[in-house]
Amino acid sequence: MGSQELTRRSGAPAPSAPQAQTRRSPAPPPSEPAAKPAKPERPALHDKAAAPVMVKMPPPAAVRLAQICWVLSLVVGAIAVGYLFVIRQSIDPDIEAIVREVDASRPSETISSAADIVFWCVFGAMVAVLLVQITVLVSFNNRRDNARWWMLGILLFLAVTVLAARQFVAVGDRGIPLDRLLLIQLGLSALGLLFCIIPAALRWTARKHDVRRGPAGNPAPEL
Repeated sequence: MGSQELTRRSGAPAPSAPQAQTRRSPAPPPSEPAAKPAKPERPALHDKAAAPVMVKMPPPAAVRLAQICWVLSLVVGAIAVGYLFVIRQSIDPDIEAIVREVDASRPSETISSAADIVFWCVFGAMVAVLLVQITVLVSFNNRRDNARWWMLGILLFLAVTVLAARQFVAVGDRGIPLDRLLLIQLGLSALGLLFCIIPAALRWTARKHDVRRGPAGNPAPEL
């Protein structure tokens, strides 16, 4: 009591509580939001060397010429088939005369029937050539491996058909245009086959698909 009274009398302040003596630590700064991850960069469009892309390139000139020859051959063959059907009545006597030379002892009805059989056989062969040519042309455009062998086979069959037509149906004055049409069809088919075996056309078939490995641009046709 003596010390406290001395303190009060002297007017000195009393010692503060322990809680007042301790200083508060400063508050931590507010945490910043986490940065968002950066978006991945877009792949470059000017350099495609590392990623081959299938494209539709124009075929070589040899393939184009082969296609043109075969299409023209089909057109000429269709004209020949139509012309043969139109002149059927006018060439019937000539066909009967050819059949009569083989065996003149046959009656007229038999000779007439044999002439009809000869006509329709040649006519059917010409139509069959057209149908097979269309199928082979589609196969060639799709780069089938055996398309050229089919072209060779149909060319040989067309040659036999032309010989039969010249012998039996392309007779008389009406048969001269038919003979010319068949020869043109045969020549165009042979020319188309020759263009098909040019090395550029062979490489075009062997590739199966066109692949671009360089920068984007207009692909140039192979010669």
